[in-house]
Amino acid sequence: MPAKRCYSSVRRSTVAMPKKTRVFISFDYDHDSDLRTMLSGQGKRTDAPFAIADWSIKEESKTWKREARERIRRSDVVIVICVLHTHQSVGVSHEIALAREEGKPVYLLKGRKEGRVRKPRGCFWETLYPWTQENLRRMTTGGM
Repeated sequence: MPAKRCYSSVRRSTVAMPKKTRVFISFDYDHDSDLRTMLSGQGKRTDAPFAIADWSIKEESKTWKREARERIRRSDVVIVICVLHTHQSVGVSHEIALAREEGKPVYLLKGRKEGRVRKPRGCFWETLYPWTQENLRRMTTGGM
């Protein structure tokens, strides 16, 4: 007598994962790397209404300008974390200029709730957005 075959009717469900928005995070390397880490981590949470693929430059190098251009070119959006010393950061100003040359949207994000915040050079008319889940979702989904 042939063995009976058992067939499973388990249905595989597919959950649509949100498309990761490739974000270049521009920040003052000397003062605000903790905020870059927080923003990057916030986008990795499973309950986040957005997803971030962090393409920022984590370490200073001799070729950072070339690397920044390449990463900004491959990014969908540039988010600039603005805090007290942001206006003095040569790197942040350069990255914003590169983003504009590459035609990428640039959003200014207020880095800390307390304390004074300075916009980067050349960003006088841009809106400075509070760091909220809704603002991050809108920045990363083209809703601004």
